[in-house]
Amino acid sequence: MTPSPVTGVPRMLLRAEGAALFVAAVILYARSDTSWWLFSILFLAPDISFIAYFGGARTGAIGYNAAHTLVGPLALGLTGILLTVKVLVPLALIWIAHIGFDRLLGYGLKYGAGFAYTHLGRVGRTAE
Repeated sequence: MTPSPVTGVPRMLLRAEGAALFVAAVILYARSDTSWWLFSILFLAPDISFIAYFGGARTGAIGYNAAHTLVGPLALGLTGILLTVKVLVPLALIWIAHIGFDRLLGYGLKYGAGFAYTHLGRVGRTAE
């Protein structure tokens, strides 16, 4: 069974939402007075979750989705604010920016059917 992606206007809105998330995170990061070197080094860090695909499509989807939902970075940022651990907030903003950028490009949350199957449609060479 092939997963059914979001299409049409809802898909465009979800991608626009990703763009807004990316822009907001970058603006907030800029106001944090934290090094842009840190941003550039860690921006792609959530993609290390691709390693989970060595365990198969289902395991890969679980690993990828865990690193590409807002739950983790929001919890990290909130922890940083509540415990006044200042470095955690910029790290959360980098993570949020990555997620927003992925959504803007059409890389959605993965289904267990394979990497190319996302909630925003198929990606990669197999895309229609």
